[in-house]
Amino acid sequence: MKPIRKAVIPAAGLGTRVLPASKAIPKEMLPIVDKPVIQYIVEEAAAAGIEEILIITSRGKSAIEDHFDRSPELEQRLLGSGKQALYDEIAAIPGLANLTFIRQKETKGLGHAVLCAKAFVGDEPFAVLYGDDVIIGEQSATAELCAAYEKYGKGVVGIKEVPHEMIHNYSSLKAEPIGPREFAVTDMIEKPKTPAEVLSYYSILGRCVLPPEIFGILEQTPPGAGGEIQLTDAMLQLARNGGMVGVDYTGTRYDMGNKLGMLQAAVEVGLAHAEVGPAFRQYLKNLAGRL
Repeated sequence: MKPIRKAVIPAAGLGTRVLPASKAIPKEMLPIVDKPVIQYIVEEAAAAGIEEILIITSRGKSAIEDHFDRSPELEQRLLGSGKQALYDEIAAIPGLANLTFIRQKETKGLGHAVLCAKAFVGDEPFAVLYGDDVIIGEQSATAELCAAYEKYGKGVVGIKEVPHEMIHNYSSLKAEPIGPREFAVTDMIEKPKTPAEVLSYYSILGRCVLPPEIFGILEQTPPGAGGEIQLTDAMLQLARNGGMVGVDYTGTRYDMGNKLGMLQAAVEVGLAHAEVGPAFRQYLKNLAGRL
């Protein structure tokens, strides 16, 4: 079995749910305290041992590529000002992984975005880290999924149980426990419309590890919901043909394409931040007393 060395990060969406902030700034570049969303995702992949990352962007998102490039003028200014720690942090960003960028010229869905990665991936298994989802925890969620792939030799999806009243907004999986936080996934339905269609309250959230066979399936997958090629439609074939594995990863997932998710991430990351955490905690305590 080939090791998982590559990851794909689809980041071509327009960010309409967080307008007007995303009108001129890619939503993946919006900060969580002092670090952009996309950097958290790349760091998670790197912590899983991923060596090569393809970021799929679209028109107007060149700031993402710039962020992972060197900035000699800024670095010299930091060194000249004696800000060694900040220099070290900035200079380390381009070395997180070998990064490649391509543009999805038409936003035809997540399945189409992944299909754009076919030449990059080749015949290897690969991780997909959704650009809207930041997962923060003691372990890399991608590493947890990669371990399950190596254990079972099947496609792996990162899953979480969602509130019952929200399942119609997510996929619903037929999931049977097979180990600690591990499930056999043999069927799924995207956004069930009635309670009878709900297979479980576990849903795919933000991460998956896929075999290269997914590309052949995607090439034969017709447009689904919204006239787009849906990745879940292709993963459904994998699940029904040989089964997939679901991993209830241990980290906390923040939906960064959602205004409430952005606020939650900023608060919780801010509380744990070494520089501003103590003062921010006191501020929140004072604020809570006035609510």
